[in-house]
Formats: sequence, C-alpha cells, structure tokens
Amino acid sequence: MHHNCIIITQNLQLIHNIQSTNNTGTVATLGFFDGVHKGHLFLIEKIKTEAKQLGLESMVITFDQHPRMVLNQDFQPKLLNTFEEKIELLQETGIDICCVLPFTKELSALSSAEFLKTILHDKLNVKKLVIGHDHRFGHNREEDFEQYKKYGEVLGIDIEQSLPYIENGIMISSSVIRRLLEHGHMEEANQYLGYDYFLSGKVIHGKKIGRSIHFPTANIAVDEQKQLPMTGIYAVRIEVKDNLYNGMLNLGTRPTIHENVTKISVEVNIFDFNQDIYDETANVFFVKRIRDEQKFPDIQQLAEQIGKDEEVIREILISHKNKTINS
Repeated sequence: MHHNCIIITQNLQLIHNIQSTNNTGTVATLGFFDGVHKGHLFLIEKIKTEAKQLGLESMVITFDQHPRMVLNQDFQPKLLNTFEEKIELLQETGIDICCVLPFTKELSALSSAEFLKTILHDKLNVKKLVIGHDHRFGHNREEDFEQYKKYGEVLGIDIEQSLPYIENGIMISSSVIRRLLEHGHMEEANQYLGYDYFLSGKVIHGKKIGRSIHFPTANIAVDEQKQLPMTGIYAVRIEVKDNLYNGMLNLGTRPTIHENVTKISVEVNIFDFNQDIYDETANVFFVKRIRDEQKFPDIQQLAEQIGKDEEVIREILISHKNKTINS
C-alpha cells in the first residue's frame, strides 16, 4: 500500500502554509470520488502521467462530505465508501497529494471563477486541472467546460476535460455501481469497482440463534451511510485480525426467526472458524449473491437450506480470485 500521499484536511488557511514548500505546482483532478472505482482510477492515472511529464506533483482534490448533504439537509445519500475508506483507496492509487476540502455553505457559494482563483490557483498551486467528462463546479452550474477553460487561461491554469471511462459499453459511474448493488449484481459491481465491494464494522452480540442450528454467525454493525447490496444470501470473504476467511452472509430481516422485523441485519457465518471475535472489526468482501432471503416453515428446514447454501458457496469461493482492497 502506498503511503506517500499527503493528506490535507485543515481549514484552507493552513493548506497554503503546507503547500508553500512545494513551488513546483500540481496537476489536479477534482471530485467526490465515491467508490474510487475504475472510472476514477482512469482519471487519476491520467493526472499521474501528466504530472510526471511536466515535473509537477499529482493531486486529487475531494470533499469531506457529499455536496448534496450540505446543500439539502434532508438528503442522506447511501455511499459506496465511508470517508476513511475513500481516503485509504485514494492513497493506494499512488498520487502525491490528497487534498480534502471541507464542503461548507461558504465553499458552495463560490462561483467557478472564484473557486479556480481563490482555492485552486492561490492555495493549491494548480497548474493543470483535468476534470471528469461530466463534472461541474461552482454555484453557477450552467457554466460549461469552455467557460472554465477561459477562466483558467487568465490564471495560467490549463484545464482539460477527460473522456468518460467505458467498459462493456457502459459509462462507469458511482450511480451505475450503486444500482448494480441494489439489484444484487455483485460480480458486475466488483468488476467496475476494480475490487470486491466491502462492508466494515464491529462484531456485535446477536440473538445467538445461529449457533443452536450449528451455524454460528457474527453480527456486524455497519455504518448507516454505507450502501447495502440487495437483501439475500451471499458468498463472502471475511477479514478479521488481519486474516482472511471464507464464509456466507445473510443480509436481511431473517423472516423465519423474526416476524415483521424491518431492520436489515448483516450476519456472517465464517467457515471452519470458532474464535471469539466480539468487538473486533470485520471487513466483509462480497463475491456473489446466490439466492433471495426466504421464510421457511420451521427452523429445521432453514438449517437444511443453510447447509445446501454452504456447499454452493464453498464451490464458488474455490474458483474466486482473492481481489480484496489490499491485493
């Protein structure tokens, strides 16, 4: 994992002091980067290459929270990454600098011309800005790329628009991946992410019903902002205490055991494992969805189905390449 990425999150006054040691300037790209997926990596590789050619540093400029959350308090987006996960994924790209701007009402009030001058030019020493094919910034969203280019010329910032990243005829974006997850299309989502989608959280105490039918499960408390895949039964890999295990996951309301429960729980049965992992953090990597969650007439039939699920999932995981976040 790369750790050469300098992360700047202080209020903007301090960014200038840190950056003043680097007078060579930067080649930057700008965005929320939810998921840090293949479309984002395509853009980041481009700025790394250009920075090298120009003898400058590569910089990703992102925000600490989703702009729409600040502009519309009622909007609570489901995200592909928590903030910490996003920063870790950005670090792994090998960029030189990751600048995190606090997204505030004040920042959102800047016009694109003001944003280019006061932040990109004056504080971050951006010499070249590469923006995504559909990216808009500044409060005056009707302005387009040509307008940005003119503002940039005045400031000595070369502004370039990247082509979209297309795979299988699909323009890869965070919203495309979110939709795939909502429909349980795990393999496609993972392909476009470039890693296996994951949920992280503390292992908490559950109802302990699983162990009574010889399938003990770890209940995982997941960040509420995180996008959950479609409910159902999944083949997964679980990372706990730096070890990776195979397992199966039930995402849903456990209808055989609980009547009329609406809260979604995340429960993992780790194969060939019997350690106590309460309060440990577990990362669960999704490989494939195998079936819908269903209500059985009794717990015995549920246990029989889980046994069949385990056989199917063990087979799937034998053939699956281990593509997790750190591989």
